[in-house]
Amino acid sequence: MGSLAEIIQERKNSKPPGIRVYECITKSNLSYKTYQAIVLIVTFFAYAAYHAARKTTSVVKTALDPESPGGGSDSPWLRVYTQKPIQNLGSVRVLGNGWSPFDGSGGTALLGELDVAFVFVYAMGMYFSGHMGDRMDLRIFLSVGMVGTGLFTVLFGIGYWANIHFFYYYLTVQMLAGLFQSTGWPSVVAFVGNWFGKKKRGLIMGIWNAHTSIGNITGCLVASVLLKFGWGWSLVVPGIMITFMALAVFLFLPVHPDTVRANKDEDETRFPEKEAEEVNEPLLKSEGEEESAVGFIEAWKIPGVAPFALCLFFAKLVAYTFLYWLPFYISHTAIDGVYLSNEESGNLSTLFDVGGVVGGILAGYISDHLDARAITAASFMYCAIPALFFYRSYGHVSMAMNIVLMLIAGVFVNGPYALVTTAVSADLGTHSSLKGNSRALATVTAIIDGTGSIGAAIGPLLTGYISARSWNGVFTMLMIAALIAGLLLTRLVVAEIAAKIQYSRSQAEPRSRSVNMA
Repeated sequence: MGSLAEIIQERKNSKPPGIRVYECITKSNLSYKTYQAIVLIVTFFAYAAYHAARKTTSVVKTALDPESPGGGSDSPWLRVYTQKPIQNLGSVRVLGNGWSPFDGSGGTALLGELDVAFVFVYAMGMYFSGHMGDRMDLRIFLSVGMVGTGLFTVLFGIGYWANIHFFYYYLTVQMLAGLFQSTGWPSVVAFVGNWFGKKKRGLIMGIWNAHTSIGNITGCLVASVLLKFGWGWSLVVPGIMITFMALAVFLFLPVHPDTVRANKDEDETRFPEKEAEEVNEPLLKSEGEEESAVGFIEAWKIPGVAPFALCLFFAKLVAYTFLYWLPFYISHTAIDGVYLSNEESGNLSTLFDVGGVVGGILAGYISDHLDARAITAASFMYCAIPALFFYRSYGHVSMAMNIVLMLIAGVFVNGPYALVTTAVSADLGTHSSLKGNSRALATVTAIIDGTGSIGAAIGPLLTGYISARSWNGVFTMLMIAALIAGLLLTRLVVAEIAAKIQYSRSQAEPRSRSVNMA
C-alpha cells in the first residue's frame, strides 16, 4: 500500500480545469487562503442555487391554485381572480388564473402531495448521497446533481407551454427533482469540511449557512417577478441558473488541498497523520485514511445523534411549511383589509428568510459563546411558539406589524434549523466516542438532515389538507411541532446545564481555598 499522500492523490486526482487554466496563464499557484475563499464562495452560491430552484414552487402555487381555501365565491380575493373568463382547452377546464388539475376544490391538497413527494424522495436520497459522494469525485458528483436539479425544474415549467394538465407528470418531475436535490447538502458540507477546521465552527457555519435563506429569497424574488409573464418562466429561469452554477462548480471547486497541491501554511489546516486530536481538526478527514467508515446503525448510537435528528424532524416540519406555503398564506390573508397579489405576496415572504439569516448567525454565535448547542437550539424552538402565535394573531393588523412579526418568526424558526444541520452535525460527526475515526461526518449529516427532511415532507402535506379548513389549525400544528422539538432535547439540555454547574464549582473551589489560606 502506498503512502497516505499517494492514496489521497490517486482517489482525488481530478484538479478543476479552471484552476489548471489559471495556473497555465499566470505561472503561479494560489495561496491556501485563496483556495479556502473559493470553497466558501462557490459552495455558498451552489447551495443557494439549490434552494432558489426549490423555492419556486411555493410562489407558483398561487398561480396554479387561485381558489381561496374556505373562501367561497364571496371571497374578495377570489373575486379579483375570477374576473377573467373561463377558458376551455379541449376537455380540460382552466378557471381564472388557475391551472388544471390544481384549480379545483382539491387543488390545495394536490399541491401538498407534490411537496411531500419531493421532500420524501429528497429525504431518502439524503441517506445515500453522502456515501456516493465519498466513493467518486465529489466535484463531479455535485455538478451532476445540480444539472439534474436544473433539468427537472425546467421540465416542471415546460408544462406551462406544453399545456400539460396531467397530475402525475408534475408528481414524477418533482420526485426526480428531489432525488437530484439530495446531492447538495452532503456534498457542500464535505467540501467545507475538507478545507476548514473546528475553530469558531458555530459562527462560521452559521454565516455560511445563510446560503439557504439567500437562495430562498433569490428564488422567491425571481419567481415572483416572472410570474406575470406565465408561471412556467418562474421555474425555467431558476432551473437555468443552477445549471450555470454547476458549470462554476465543475471548473473551479477543489475537492481537497492535495488536488491543487496547496501548501499547509494557514491556521485552519492539518497534517492528516498528526493532528486528529487538535482543536482545529477539519470536519472531514481525507477519504484515503485507513479507517473503516462508521456504519448507519453505529452512527445512530453516537450520543446526541438520535435526539438532534428527531428534533430536526419537527424543526424542519415548521421551517419547510413556511418555505412552501408562506407566499400562498400571505396571498390568502387580508393585511389591513387588503389582499396582496401573487408577486407582492412572494416578495413579502422573503422577509421570513431575512430573519432566518439573522437567526442562523445568532444561534451559531450564542452556541459558540455558551458552548451549549442543545440549550441554544431548544431555547430558540421554545421562543418560536409565541412568535408563531403572534404572527398568526396580529400579522394581519397592518403591513408594518406583519413585517416585524415575520422577521421575528424567521429568526426563531430558522435559527435552530441552521444550527443543527451545520455545527451540531459536525460536532457529532467528530464525537469523542469515535476515538479519532473521522469517517462518520457524512453519515451523521445524512442521518440528521435526512430524518429532518422526512418532517419537512410531512409538514407541507398536512398543511395542504388542514389549510383548506383552517389556517388556525395549521399554526396550531406548527406550534405543537416547535414544542416537541424543544422537549426532545431536554436530556441534552439538562446534561449541558449540569456540566456547566460542575465546571463553575470546580473553578470556585480553588479560589475559596486560596482565600482561606490567605
